[in-house]
Amino acid sequence: MLYCSEMPQTSTPDTIFTKAADMGASDVHIAVNSPLLFRIDGELEKQGKENTSAEKVKQFIKSVLGAEAYKRFEADREIDASYSTKKGVRLRVNCHFERGNPGLAARIIPTVIPTLEEIGLSSIKHLCEYDQGLILFTGPTGAGKSTSLAAMIQHISHDKGGHIVTLEDPIEFIFQSEKALIRQRQFGSDFLSFPEALKRVLRQDPDIIMVGEMRDLETIAAALTMAETGHLVFGTLHTPNATQTIDRIIDVFPPHQQSQIRTQLSLSLRAVIAQRLIPCAQGGRIAQREVLINTPAVGNIIRDGRAQELSSVIQTGRDTGMCTYKKCAKELYKEGLIDKETFEWARQ
Repeated sequence: MLYCSEMPQTSTPDTIFTKAADMGASDVHIAVNSPLLFRIDGELEKQGKENTSAEKVKQFIKSVLGAEAYKRFEADREIDASYSTKKGVRLRVNCHFERGNPGLAARIIPTVIPTLEEIGLSSIKHLCEYDQGLILFTGPTGAGKSTSLAAMIQHISHDKGGHIVTLEDPIEFIFQSEKALIRQRQFGSDFLSFPEALKRVLRQDPDIIMVGEMRDLETIAAALTMAETGHLVFGTLHTPNATQTIDRIIDVFPPHQQSQIRTQLSLSLRAVIAQRLIPCAQGGRIAQREVLINTPAVGNIIRDGRAQELSSVIQTGRDTGMCTYKKCAKELYKEGLIDKETFEWARQ
């Protein structure tokens, strides 16, 4: 275990981030008046006993960002960035100020994109066959949405090919395919606005568009339009389940537009895959998912504004690929992937 006394000069970003990756951490936290922290299997673990000074945190962040980006960080008080170590560990980094002190939170990005089978998504592989429509991955921060989304994109790139454009903040997984043309664009350096980039992407002849996060009305509206105009669109939202995802999309629009949006969504939506990570019996964590497939019955419910009825439709829609959180927990327990205690909690 790496122990740092106020993060000495030898504790460079490369050494700390590489050690975190070697220990299986998902996140690294560096804050003033706190020891270095790694998140491992969902729990924060101290990497040392001594608190870190403001000067050491400042120097560490400056090493991660570089001089020019650090100036922007000081001016804007917050910045998102990506970082790669010499050994190939890649991270998504957020630097911020808290009570006047700088801080850093970094998410380690796996170097290898898993297959759909490896992360338990083989049951919805048929969604990759769509040529147009909207597919959403939802869940809280750190629930594995980006990993699931990357697995879908990678499968499509190897199976179908085509022209794939991703809009990310920042770029996480690096896609490679001999069959597809993949353009990965990073917010802040390759484009400056998600809504504007989505408007312009039509001129780039895409088959598939991936939106890293659908944050606001303009981005959601543009994504719906893309899905209606013959493109397959993937996106993420921070909603915990399918019902709240539908409500979130509709509620972001003003009341006079909501009827139109419900109609658009009922026609363009293909699926919502909501997920959260729970303890795995073999160690680590595993995804528990709720899957909503847009059948004619689901489309009618969305169009009529009866989203509260979606839960019961998911319960009875197993033949079409739907699955509730409770059913998913039961299957994971049956396969020995989670223990009884986790099962009892996860099925609630």
